[in-house]
Amino acid sequence: MEIKIQAGESRHRPDDEQKLPLLQDMPKSVTEEERTLIQKAIRQTFQSTAHLANLLPTGTVLAFQLLAPIFTNQGNCDSVSRSMTAGLVALCGVSCFLLSFTDSYRDKNGNVCYGFATFRGLWIIDGSTTLSPEVDANFQLRFIDFLHAFMSILVFAAVALFDQNVVDCFYPTPSDKAQEILTALPVGIGVICSMLFVVFPTKRHGIGFPLSAN
Repeated sequence: MEIKIQAGESRHRPDDEQKLPLLQDMPKSVTEEERTLIQKAIRQTFQSTAHLANLLPTGTVLAFQLLAPIFTNQGNCDSVSRSMTAGLVALCGVSCFLLSFTDSYRDKNGNVCYGFATFRGLWIIDGSTTLSPEVDANFQLRFIDFLHAFMSILVFAAVALFDQNVVDCFYPTPSDKAQEILTALPVGIGVICSMLFVVFPTKRHGIGFPLSAN
């Protein structure tokens, strides 16, 4: 009898040991799924920001990403840091607008010359070369340049809204509706501007933009 009781106890104990871990693992599996969703959302946010940044001058975006955490004090802004952050965003926006009108030209020696597009042609900044009237006509200012400049400001605004430090600086405790707008607005701007950039591509290769092969 004693042997049977011990055998019965030995049969029930493994089952009990198997049931307890399964009950304990159920909350962990839910937590892991939630973490996976959060990681996907964060990854998608950074990917969207990277795609938007490709449409902007690299120097302006780099300066903004380096100075934004310092000017905003990691999102803990007072009146002075808030004014400095607003000035940084405005300055970078103006830089994106103006640099959209820049272009580059390769001379006979292969040197790259940068200049501003005007209604008469390309004005070389350093005056190192002079373009012929036929070549100069290809760099004249057009309506699409103003469209690209306006879209560059919108894209930079979306990049700024993606920066959590900037959002915390101006909207430390946003309401539910404001949070929805801050989440959806940058994505909408990025999608619309990306489509417009694809439909109306720019041929300019100005300061901060990739150069053409030719």
